[in-house]
Amino acid sequence: MIRVLVAEDMHLIRGALVALLSLEDDMRVVAELDRGDEIVPTAAATLPDVAVVDIDLPGMDGLTAAGALHDAVPGCRTLVLTGLSQPGLLLRALQAHVRGFIVKDAPAEALAAGVRRVHAGERVIDPDLIAAALETGTSPLTAREADVLREAESGLPTDQIATRLSLSGATVRNYLSNAISKVGAHNRIDAARIARNAGWL
Repeated sequence: MIRVLVAEDMHLIRGALVALLSLEDDMRVVAELDRGDEIVPTAAATLPDVAVVDIDLPGMDGLTAAGALHDAVPGCRTLVLTGLSQPGLLLRALQAHVRGFIVKDAPAEALAAGVRRVHAGERVIDPDLIAAALETGTSPLTAREADVLREAESGLPTDQIATRLSLSGATVRNYLSNAISKVGAHNRIDAARIARNAGWL
């Protein structure tokens, strides 16, 4: 019996995922969550074999949670659900030790098959996602430029970004200027949107 944890913040989708997996004779859903920061403590308590995790979760995003889960509960493998609109996340997912990466509009049977293959130690990555990731390429942003863009995305002024990241205002302006140039944007909000859509944030 494959023990599965499901983390998805949209109740309807989570219910559908749990129902789909519960129909499989060789699977049992041992936990269902709607927050990323609950994944590690819940997995430590329930010891799932596979965690099916949405990439966009409140509290902690799915990839950060996957990396923490790999360290805290190494016996649990992670299968991430995502949209094709963020191919740049594939590299981040692999760095977070994610074993499977399935797009949300894949056929229903792909989920159970993916869980089985990940449980068996295989890597499962949607081929369309690989193609899209190769077209998008890796992020041109440094880690600090990405940090600054994340803060700018919410509309914070330069001085507040500087305070939150313990940087000077001049350094923040430098990072923003570099990021805008690198992604070919018109301004900081446009740069954040481009980077977010590419999966670089």
